[in-house]
Amino acid sequence: MATIFSRIISGEIPCYRIAENEKFFAFLDINPLAKGHVLVVPKKETDYLFDLGDSDLSEIMVFAKRIARAIEKAVPCKRIGVAVIGLEVPHAHIHLVPLNSMDDINFSNPKLKLPPEEMEAIASAIRKYLV
Repeated sequence: MATIFSRIISGEIPCYRIAENEKFFAFLDINPLAKGHVLVVPKKETDYLFDLGDSDLSEIMVFAKRIARAIEKAVPCKRIGVAVIGLEVPHAHIHLVPLNSMDDINFSNPKLKLPPEEMEAIASAIRKYLV
């Protein structure tokens, strides 16, 4: 059975898409820790990030770097935090979270509930800065 991320990538489940290429897909987390929280995933279902081949692992990080730079320009923050937890969905993924303090990347914090129009505005702002 396809993971929720594979279903998002295929378009079966809608998302706020940020970017994609032939191997990777980035979209807004629908339960973000902060405005601009993005998930970066490989299109090929792989349960654990460190099960990716060396080439794909390095390529996903380069892809994520491009997204992180765009988030920094679109969302007021001091840095972009990076987290790999991998327990909640059996599909490798990287969290990119705008940070203004260490507490901003605490996954025990309550998640934001943003209206669709705000999510789309954030996604659009991030996409604008992709180069």
